[in-house]
Amino acid sequence: MTTRYTTLDTLDPAVGPLLLVGEDSTTARGGLALASVSMTGQKNAAVIRPGWVEDEAAFAEVTAQLRAYLAGTATGFDLEFTPGGTDFQRRVWAALEQLPYGSTTSYGALAERAGIPRAAVRALGAAIGANPLLVVRPCHRVLGADGSLTGYAGGLERKRLLLALEAAHTTA
Repeated sequence: MTTRYTTLDTLDPAVGPLLLVGEDSTTARGGLALASVSMTGQKNAAVIRPGWVEDEAAFAEVTAQLRAYLAGTATGFDLEFTPGGTDFQRRVWAALEQLPYGSTTSYGALAERAGIPRAAVRALGAAIGANPLLVVRPCHRVLGADGSLTGYAGGLERKRLLLALEAAHTTA
């Protein structure tokens, strides 16, 4: 399996460039399953490894969908992801993927949605922090119980920006 990567210039200095990583897939549109979307300076960001192939063209579908999202003309993504994470992480990530565009939720409410006991909210937070698909898997929509901005691997300013982008393009 070939791992491919490219850097997407978002044209937005607040977001900055995104490192996209994917693997060849016979079932994904465009032939590539997305493995990671990382921001400059992000905690636990992907790092280009020896043997990875730089291939901007392979990410045409991913890039088009990310640009549409950042322009406010798309509210979601229709992409295949590589399998990854533990069973617990995948459960949390599946709950994240169900959060509607323009909405927010708390860690406790997300735990309930995922069928995870409130006592495991710290583990849920760690699973959210391990999300390799920033922006695409919307962990930026999770807030503290009091509605405050809390942890985001890409930084709180980027979290604020993504929430503001969605709010500006959400119709009542």
